This record gives sequence, structure tokens and C-alpha cells, in this order.
Amino acid sequence: MEVKPGYKQTEVGVIPEEWEVEVVGEAFEIRNQLRLPISQAVRERMSGSYPYYGPTSVQGWINEYRVEGEHALIGEDGDHFLKWRDQAMTLLVTGKFNVNNHAHIVRGIKNLTAWFFWFFANRDISSYLTRQGAGRYKLTKATLEKMPCALPPLPEQRTIAEALSNVDGLLGGLDRLIAKKRDLKQAAMQQLLTGQTRLPGFHGEWEVKRLGELFNFSGGYSASRDQLSTEGHCYLHYGDIHGSTKTCIDTDADFQNIPRLDIPLKRVSLASLLEDGDVVFVDASEDDAGTSKHVVVVNKSKKPFISGLHTIVAKSKTDELAHEFRRYCFQTPAIRQQFIFYSVGTKVSGISKSNIPKLTLSFPSVPEQTAIAEVLTEMDAELAALEQRREKTRALKQAMMQELLTGRTRLIVESGE
Repeated sequence: MEVKPGYKQTEVGVIPEEWEVEVVGEAFEIRNQLRLPISQAVRERMSGSYPYYGPTSVQGWINEYRVEGEHALIGEDGDHFLKWRDQAMTLLVTGKFNVNNHAHIVRGIKNLTAWFFWFFANRDISSYLTRQGAGRYKLTKATLEKMPCALPPLPEQRTIAEALSNVDGLLGGLDRLIAKKRDLKQAAMQQLLTGQTRLPGFHGEWEVKRLGELFNFSGGYSASRDQLSTEGHCYLHYGDIHGSTKTCIDTDADFQNIPRLDIPLKRVSLASLLEDGDVVFVDASEDDAGTSKHVVVVNKSKKPFISGLHTIVAKSKTDELAHEFRRYCFQTPAIRQQFIFYSVGTKVSGISKSNIPKLTLSFPSVPEQTAIAEVLTEMDAELAALEQRREKTRALKQAMMQELLTGRTRLIVESGE
């Protein structure tokens, strides 16, 4: 491949002529002797103000520290290396802290620690990993020391690190804002869906009914994930309900992302074909939090949509629950506690078609339901806009890393640097 003028081919790829390449062990200091493995029980007894880090996050707070200053922490081992691109396996930390025995501790002496952090975070390290059993990998200190690292002049290291840190700060601000908005929505749901707070103009007692009075319940059509493809009719797999953060699925808006099952519809019972307003619950979960997972179906176009394995379909007996209200009314702590109470199983818990009708639901008149749903839908829309902005900022950050950390795009370094 032809290298354009002003650039050179190196073991880390094409970089500017004035950049150097050194192995990490010569350009930075790796201080593994400072690692301090401490069990959770001991950490609790040592409770204090100094963070105790693993390679990905703070594991606890204790009353002593062994490391001080700015350091990069690099994950040493685990199955997380299989998803290196999707998880933050490097941390840039400063101050007084402790580190467990699963993180390499790196700091710059003649180069910036922050430069190493960003360069490493953008690096494909798969060829440097040692296999440790099924799905587990290790990055040894000896291997890390021999890994080549591109090194711009120090002023350029500083300029690039500051630019990327600024984008990271913007992402952190969006994360905090999204978390705050989610907390506000949860508080609003708790108030509005229990009648603790009433919207202006609404009064009167709420109804309390068993779900069996409101819905007919049936099972889905069993098909494994291996049977699904991009051909056939839309199919709702229980795993897709567990994996979704949304409480509704729209056969128009989500059509491209819905798996397909290629079978004749005559093999599927009418009770398993999903219509607009149906609620689909999972009947199995590995934890209590998942026992009440569900989605409300939006199917204005009346597309054939098959409810699948480990699902319970709730079809309306009455018009007492507005479709929009159904997206929220099953998310209250009271409903979740009922699901947990009626669930059975040890390793996998679930609720049966015979027990789910016993659950009770409190609800207001349809006009008040609609008003409540409008308020919560607006909050959802605001959250969705913020999350979309965060994803765009993440994509911008990734693009900046690809350009700046390879020297393909150069920033202006202020004079005097």
C-alpha cells in the first residue's frame, strides 16, 4: 500500500513521520507490584474514602491507598476480552486509590499517561492475548511491555488527549442527565400509576380487578432461535422481550428488527397471533427482575405476528384499559411483587397461565389513563432524544479516536507547548 508523503509505515500502522514507536515497557512504567487483592468481606471491614478499583470500575471504598497520581488501569484477564470493543476495559484514574490483582497499573514518565490510555483503548489487542480455558483470555505484563505504541511529540500527545477527554466529558454529562431523567420518570410513574398524584381535572375512585377479569391468557407457538431467519412471518421470541428496554413493539416501526419464522399460519392458533393492544409476558426468567418482563403490541397494520416460546399472550376481554396505558401500568412495584409472589422455580423462575390471572391491577377511568400515558410518553420521547444524542456523541468519539490516534487528522498544537 502506498504511503502518502509525510507518513511512514510502522508496526502500529501508518503514522506521521515525526511520530515515534516504542514498546510500552520503555515508554511507560507498569507497576503491578502495587496491586492489592482484597475480598469483599475485608473491604467492608476496611470501609473508607479511597476507591478500590478493578479494571472496569470501582469495586468498593476502603480506608487506605497504595497508588497516587494519574494512572491507566488495563484489564489483565477474563472473558471480557472477547468484547473488547464494546466494553471499557481501560480506566484513566487520578488521586489516591487501590487496585485489585486483575489490572495492570500504567503511568507515563517521559510520555503522558493519558496518551497511553487513549492509544490502548483504540487498539485491537486480540493478537496479544493468551487463551485461558473456554472463553477466557489473559494479557500478561510481559506481553504488555513488548506491545508497540505510537508516540507523537509530547505537545501533540497533550492536545489529542485533551480533545478526546472533552468528548468523554460530554458523554459523561449525557449519561448523568439520562440517569436523572430516568429517575424522574420512575418517580412520576410511581405517583401517577398508583393514584398518589392525580392530574388536574380527574377525581373519583380507581377500579381494582384481577387480570383474569380483563384478559384471556394463552401460550405462544414454540420455535427455537435456530429456526428463526429473515424469511416468513414476524415472530416474538421471549429472549427479545428480556433483551429489550422498550415496553412496546411496533410491527411497522420495528419491522426490520423483528425475527421471522417461515411456517404456514394455519399451524399457529389464533390465540398466538398478536393483535394491536395485546400484552405479551415472558413465562420464564433467570432472576426476579425478569419475571414481569413484557411488551405491548402495536400492530395497526394487522401484520401476521406470532407470539413465541415461553410467552403468555394477554388478549382483552373488555375495553377498560387504554392501549397506551398498558405500556406503563404493569411496571409498578406492586405488580412486580405479585409476579415474584406467584412465580415458581429455583434456577429459572416463571409464572404460569393459571397464576397470572390472579394478579390484581388498580386503574382509573380511560380518560385519566390516556392523560397519564401522554405524560409518560412525553418523558419517554425526551429520554429517547437524549439517548440518540448520546449514541451520536459516542460515534463521534470513536471517529475522532480513529483519526487522531493514528495521525490521519492532525490538530493544531498551540505555540509554546
